[in-house]
Amino acid sequence: MAKKSGPTKNIPQRPDRDRRVKQSERIARVLHVLNLIQSRGRWNVKSIASELECSERTVYRDLEVLQFSGCPWYYSEEERCYRVRSDFRFPTLMLTNEEALGQAIATAITKAPGLNIGLGASPTTTRLASASKDEIKQIFADAMSLVEVFDLKLADHSRHGEILKSVQLALLGSNQVTGVYESPYEEAPVKLTIHPYRLCLVKQAWYIIGHIDGEKEAKTFRAARFKSLRQTAAMADRPAAFDLRKYFGNAWSVFRGEKSYEVELRFDVSVARTVVETNWHHTQQLKQHRDGSVTLTFTVDGLDEIQSWVMTWTGNVKVVQPPELKQLVIAAMKQGIEINSIG
Repeated sequence: MAKKSGPTKNIPQRPDRDRRVKQSERIARVLHVLNLIQSRGRWNVKSIASELECSERTVYRDLEVLQFSGCPWYYSEEERCYRVRSDFRFPTLMLTNEEALGQAIATAITKAPGLNIGLGASPTTTRLASASKDEIKQIFADAMSLVEVFDLKLADHSRHGEILKSVQLALLGSNQVTGVYESPYEEAPVKLTIHPYRLCLVKQAWYIIGHIDGEKEAKTFRAARFKSLRQTAAMADRPAAFDLRKYFGNAWSVFRGEKSYEVELRFDVSVARTVVETNWHHTQQLKQHRDGSVTLTFTVDGLDEIQSWVMTWTGNVKVVQPPELKQLVIAAMKQGIEINSIG
């Protein structure tokens, strides 16, 4: 006679919400693994597990998921890390409304004169819009028609598009560039070969930072002053630890003087409100006075560039310190009076 089985125990069922949360967490982790092995870093199972705070066994399972989904990853014996085939692109990109808005604004900004130094974001936005749902397409269309950058007063680089493109490609390929540079401080144009470090927009123009071949000291070159420029096949010697902020130091704009100065300027009430609307320098300190005037203080390396800026506020600003800056401003005013008094 068969033995009767005991009463069936009630096995607690995991709520559907918990299953969805667990599933979402795993998807997020798998995508994180993909992002890591697609990066330039050297990621093996041990380092991935440490980064994701999970077990190595979990990492192996996530790699299997990527393999089943068609991701062509492989283990590089030479580099001892995981890599993804360079031509692989993740097939689906779902943008949030905020991300779509950000992309649309970036597209509008890069169309502005002075900022349009490459193809900009337009081709990317067009491709994203074509693969997106109607709501995202509408955000792209509305934002690009309603947001516009106007009258930035940046230097016109329309004639230097190829030069800027050559620099960008050289930077990406870690190659040298060579060309003819026309400097106001040289009697004639000079041919230079440069190891480029950075391409940066400062104040109103684009600049190339790098050192001349055969030298070691980094210098600043205004992109618009190159009469010609091309990328070479020679590898550039670019310091891995180069820091652009440290290089510029406390320069008012791009040219760093040898001596540091504590600058104090007092602006009268007629311009005080306009002055405080802008952060003019990363060392700026502000003090407002009861009479409505305002004092700005800066720490700057060199006085030439800030002197030119102070002159734009002539009649509404007093140079409190340093005396060297006050003397430069007075001398420039006297010269201006003299020039305009003739004839």
